[in-house]
Amino acid sequence: QVQLVESGGGLVQAGGSLRVSCAASGRTFSSYAMGWFRQAPGKEREFVAAISRSGGNTYYADSVKGRFTISRDNAKNTVYLQMNSLKPEDTAVYYCAARVTTTTQPMGVYRLAADYYYWGQGTQVTVSS
Repeated sequence: QVQLVESGGGLVQAGGSLRVSCAASGRTFSSYAMGWFRQAPGKEREFVAAISRSGGNTYYADSVKGRFTISRDNAKNTVYLQMNSLKPEDTAVYYCAARVTTTTQPMGVYRLAADYYYWGQGTQVTVSS
């Protein structure tokens, strides 16, 4: 089992940048594919970005492609989401999620919330216009 703790959220002006982090407990972080999701008030949780256990494969929602970058540092048990050129519509609570994978799936990335077993508590990102 893994516990996830997000940090780095805050208030930023449109056009600005922010990096959110997700620290994972346990020794097997490199066994997990990771994802970022977000949920705005009154809306359903939506996929943002995903990264394979190896870090060698990434996948993005069309709405953030070219602006957001997901990365991971397995030595630090941490996954990051660098967000640039932020827009007011990026305002949401951002959640990280983990899915255990096997060595036969080193490049697997997952975009459905149902694919993930573990979730963090979320961090608020607010983009002002």
